[in-house]
Amino acid sequence: MIPRDQHRRAYLAWLAVCVIWGTTYLGIRVALETIPPATVGALRYIVAGGALAIMLRLRGERLPGPSHWRGLALLGFLMIAIGNGGVIWAEQWVPSGIAAVVIASSPFWMTGLEAALPGGERLRVQGVVGLVIGFLGILMLVWPELTAGGELGRQFLVGVIALQLAEIGWALGSSYSRRHAREENALGAAALQMLFGGLFLGVVATLRGEWAELTFTARSAFAEVYLIVFGSLVGYTAYVYALKHLPVSTVSLYAYINPVIAVVLGTLLLGEPFGWRVVLAAAVIFAGVAVVRFTGRAGTAAGATRTRAAA
Repeated sequence: MIPRDQHRRAYLAWLAVCVIWGTTYLGIRVALETIPPATVGALRYIVAGGALAIMLRLRGERLPGPSHWRGLALLGFLMIAIGNGGVIWAEQWVPSGIAAVVIASSPFWMTGLEAALPGGERLRVQGVVGLVIGFLGILMLVWPELTAGGELGRQFLVGVIALQLAEIGWALGSSYSRRHAREENALGAAALQMLFGGLFLGVVATLRGEWAELTFTARSAFAEVYLIVFGSLVGYTAYVYALKHLPVSTVSLYAYINPVIAVVLGTLLLGEPFGWRVVLAAAVIFAGVAVVRFTGRAGTAAGATRTRAAA
């Protein structure tokens, strides 16, 4: 039985994850005001991963050895460079709240890819129903902007595609983690995963010539520091602690709360569009996610939690 104080701290850590990771979408949007997209991710994850690695070593903890680097590099590529990098790229044109709601549908990709992989869990009828419900919700959310035409419509379409690629990266990373991840210090593995992912994004930033375009304002600098300190270091540490002491099904509920916070902040602080269509579409997507997670196939909730572990 978990001691009462530890149980309380675990729920406080879970609450921190719900709030902090809900604010990172706003942080990304503000950072993009002056920082190029790949550079936003490169700075965030190289600094956060390096700082976490140094802190762990100062505490006398060992980091994963070279035999684990290939797997951690692959996870960094899929879940950081593709996953979080795709979100950053999309938020150049997609409002932060809408991006958060779309990302909340990641269990759809996880379930579909898992069913397609050799030895994966097959979909039940309820799972197919959930996928259809969620897909209709996504269409309801993005259809007016997609059909608006013109340059803004094309840019929004690119953003939506980037979000789908991000979800695929998370889903593939989650499937790989379930099949091949070995028991390691979770924080140590996360530190190297963030470092590898940040380095991949750094290569992209270099190839695109982004470093020459890098400028800071007080707003964008604060947003980048917030993403590093709270989004990655504090948020991930709280996530690991909550996952250690609470049921996975409980911890995974943060995925329903993050988009609500992102929509509210985007509306209040950035004047992003908000209306009954967004509310209704989000409700439909969440209903589809709930059907897929809890009735579609076994183990989906656990997989969905792993998906956002590197955020």
